[in-house]
Amino acid sequence: MNLNLYGYGPQGKQKWIIVDCGVTFGDLSTPGVDLIMPDPRFIEERRDDLIGMVLTHAHEDHMGAVAHLWRKLRCPIWATPFTAWLVRDRLREYGLLDEVELHEVALDSRFNLGPFDLQLVTLTHSIPEPNGIAIRTPAGMVLHTGDWKIDPAPMIGEVTDGDAISAIGDEGVLAMICDSTNVFSPGESGSEGDVRDELIKVVGEHKTGKVAIAAFASNVARLQSSIEAAEANGRRVCLVGRSMHRMTAAAKAVGLLQHVQDFIGEEEAGFLPPEKILYLCTGSQGEPRAALSRIAAGNHRNVSLSNGDTVIFSSRVIPGNELGIFELQNQLAERGVHIITEKTRPIHVSGHPCRDELAQMYAWAKPQVAIPVHGERRHLLEHADFARELQVPHAVSVRNGDMVEIRSDGTASIIDEAPASRLHVDGNFLVDAGAASMRERRKLAHAGQVTLAMAVSEKGEIMSGPEVRLQGVPEDAETSLDDFADAMADEAERAFERLSKRDRRDVELAEEEVRRAVRREASRIWGKKPWVEIMMLEV
Repeated sequence: MNLNLYGYGPQGKQKWIIVDCGVTFGDLSTPGVDLIMPDPRFIEERRDDLIGMVLTHAHEDHMGAVAHLWRKLRCPIWATPFTAWLVRDRLREYGLLDEVELHEVALDSRFNLGPFDLQLVTLTHSIPEPNGIAIRTPAGMVLHTGDWKIDPAPMIGEVTDGDAISAIGDEGVLAMICDSTNVFSPGESGSEGDVRDELIKVVGEHKTGKVAIAAFASNVARLQSSIEAAEANGRRVCLVGRSMHRMTAAAKAVGLLQHVQDFIGEEEAGFLPPEKILYLCTGSQGEPRAALSRIAAGNHRNVSLSNGDTVIFSSRVIPGNELGIFELQNQLAERGVHIITEKTRPIHVSGHPCRDELAQMYAWAKPQVAIPVHGERRHLLEHADFARELQVPHAVSVRNGDMVEIRSDGTASIIDEAPASRLHVDGNFLVDAGAASMRERRKLAHAGQVTLAMAVSEKGEIMSGPEVRLQGVPEDAETSLDDFADAMADEAERAFERLSKRDRRDVELAEEEVRRAVRREASRIWGKKPWVEIMMLEV
């Protein structure tokens, strides 16, 4: 969920650029929410001084919020061809294509935005066209790496441009803002070329039955490796899942995946012998609506897997997705499908740098200040310590919202804090993470709801009720739902009768007193405090 701001100029007169604008995904703590993104209110309030947005690459956590937030920002966007294709596709989906000023720039471009002189630097990552950005200003230069790794055989695109980074380092880098994802992992992240060789071997070991490879659709290098594994073993490739078609279309539009056989459709694949087909599927993280989950559940329209077939998970388990992935794999195993993961064969490598690669980057760039980003708090602190071990003079460990002043003397410090809330995509609405609706929904998900209605006269007497409705409330052998509801009704009546005659006629006050009493009684019986709604109707 990356959104980085760079500002230059005297206090109150800065000009700003945004680097990346991404999303993360909802989980059990955000029921009903599919996407979460940064709240851009700080820069939205300074929109007149916002020059533009530059995207480092096309992963959702770096560009997925563009279409959602652009109307708040209304700034031009710069991106390289592959990223620009996917941005256009998303803008078209949201009816913004004709409104947004999108500049497509070549790899290794250098261009000016106000006081910022920007140079794109070719890196390697698990998606085409990842770029670092050297940001030059009259006060000095910073290097924003984005996501990267060092891979001598990346399959797609060029290798990381160490010469360009070294030249930037020789020129003088005040600060490097750098990826921390794999800072705890020793050595190197591994090469996509090695994954390709292993996939060819693994697919070749399965002479009968269908083979499916589950991978991140954005990892076009992995798609290339999977396609080569299929073709080397006499299998045709069928894409399964909307994201697979979208990413391969983007790749072909910029000249990638040109020397592969044409893909075959799902219906055509059904007529081929099982040993002649390889399905390339979305859903490696157990996403319930993705292609592989529907196949495992047996409700995919065209594709089925059964005894004697094989699924290769050429991806890692993203923390938080374990339950969904294991459930998916159990469903496949129940159907007799053989499962292969990165735990048993070397069929996945990370797209982020391990410690040896980080050390190499610092040797190239020679920054005076290290500012770790892209990781949990423990990653950022470890990265700062590692940078100091590498003789970087200064390191600043930041939290979301921290404003860092980078000074021309090669020092930096946190000087302020900007709002750093989150926005939730809730159906067709974009709502603040702290909105009452989200708090209520979390409470409902945790402990259910008690709704109680009663009719009272103008004199403060109960005319009807209390009537109780329970949602999400359990029962056991000693306390049935009827018993629970009766207890709530009795406590509501007692609480109402305890009020003075004057307070009974104050509906708002009476509702609140009854609500508190009912909630306490529910907690006494159940051990949890449900969401309680009281409706008093005057008759």
